[in-house]
Amino acid sequence: MTLRFLPVGPRTMLVELPDLDRTLDLFDALTAAPLPQIAEIVPAARTLMVRTAPGVAADGRLAAAIAAVMPEATARRSDPAEAIEIPLTYDGEDLAEVAGHLGLSVAETIAAHGAAVWQVAFTGFAPGFAYMTCDDPRFDLPRRASPRPRIPAGAVALAGRFCGVYPKASPGGWQLIGTTPVPMWDMSRDPPALLRPGARVRFVERRGAVHPVPVAAHAQTAPATGLRVLSAAFPILMQDAGRPGQAADGISASGAMDLPSLRRANRRAGNPPDLPALEITLGPVRLTVDSPVTLVLDGAADRAEIEADGARVPVDLSRPFALDPGEVLVLGPPRRGMRSYLALRGGFGVDRPLGSASTDTLAGIGPEPLGAGAVIGLACNPAGAVDPAPAPRPDLPAPGETVTLPVTMGPRADWFPQAALDLLLSQDWQVTPQSSRVGIRLSGQPLIRADARELPSEGTERGAIQVPHSGQPVLFLADHPLTGGYPVIATLLPEALALAGQIPPGARIRFAAAHPFSPIEPMP
Repeated sequence: MTLRFLPVGPRTMLVELPDLDRTLDLFDALTAAPLPQIAEIVPAARTLMVRTAPGVAADGRLAAAIAAVMPEATARRSDPAEAIEIPLTYDGEDLAEVAGHLGLSVAETIAAHGAAVWQVAFTGFAPGFAYMTCDDPRFDLPRRASPRPRIPAGAVALAGRFCGVYPKASPGGWQLIGTTPVPMWDMSRDPPALLRPGARVRFVERRGAVHPVPVAAHAQTAPATGLRVLSAAFPILMQDAGRPGQAADGISASGAMDLPSLRRANRRAGNPPDLPALEITLGPVRLTVDSPVTLVLDGAADRAEIEADGARVPVDLSRPFALDPGEVLVLGPPRRGMRSYLALRGGFGVDRPLGSASTDTLAGIGPEPLGAGAVIGLACNPAGAVDPAPAPRPDLPAPGETVTLPVTMGPRADWFPQAALDLLLSQDWQVTPQSSRVGIRLSGQPLIRADARELPSEGTERGAIQVPHSGQPVLFLADHPLTGGYPVIATLLPEALALAGQIPPGARIRFAAAHPFSPIEPMP
């Protein structure tokens, strides 16, 4: 059987297989006997995205090691005794239409769905959302022609070969067949996701109205004293190094957009480098405190003042500075870049759901965004010596300037004609205001595909340049979805991610590739 190994980055590759069954075979084999070179696997419909361990290259040697463990085709395990049972009321709006697609009555459709044993092939779309498949070939259904703007949490739906349960209210185009009260995502559980890749599920018919089980919310009691937000042009976020290694639960790493700046700010304050700090987008921002603190600003911040007794005193941003009760720290919008990092000596007193204080804006995990009136507690942890000679800050882009970002071509560059690949690298792409921590939306001469097929969902890396039907690329950033259904034409090199997180709207991006696209050939 032929495997294709497609480049994503220095430590990431995409393994493409002929179909879902062979993908699950390889995923099961690599899970049962893990290769030490592999740190994490993101399974999808026909691919495995493989991230390597530190110091291991995603190259032909790794490709050969993966190919060597590819098992012969095996029958999927489907023992009902092993399955998680999920109660389901078959009251979906599309149930009759699904029955028509299957050529069955509604009662026969319910019986067939309940008789099947569903296996979680992969996760994505949202934390806790599992793509489940079964051996009944009849359950291969089209999506709705018009997606619904809101599908409630607990809705059970079908599309393609998959069945899924929506963990939270969200838009969607799948066919709704019923509702379950069982939460798919609950932060009070360990792990929070009920269904993980490889799990098996049976749906058990339940009659009567569905009353969703309340999900324990992860909320932190607001402290009475600490650092106070008086005003902010954009929500302020708590960020640290993020949540790497949790793809099995459908969770992307998130974390600071400009991680080197966050770490530099903490070192300058005498903190451990990955301690949570405030990520401030543009400005202006006004902050005050209830007790004396020592602060450090890094990243895009290029000017700040302290208001005290009716006067304004400029802050020397090259060193830590003090802020006393009654004083107000005023940050103006930076002239270059767009994200500043405010570290507090001793750290902030914040919770760390799933091991991190990062706010993931797409998944809704982490501390709430902070606006006027918010109070952030002070941890008052022991701190070390401040960094007397911090590394110089990198030059950041301003609106109207062009930034060159290095990329690896792929993994889906072969879905585009050579003219589109040349166009990606030859034109300046405008950064639009419709950009966020999820991704930068770019505008330019559109990239037209040579391959018009629908791409089955597959893993996407931070830095992926995804091309939707419009041909206008989206550059994925820290809060990007774990999987995506549009081809990724190229992926930023890891060393360019921090700079990408500082590119403001109105700037332009030019992509540069050192090598043309080429699949990775296993080394003998």
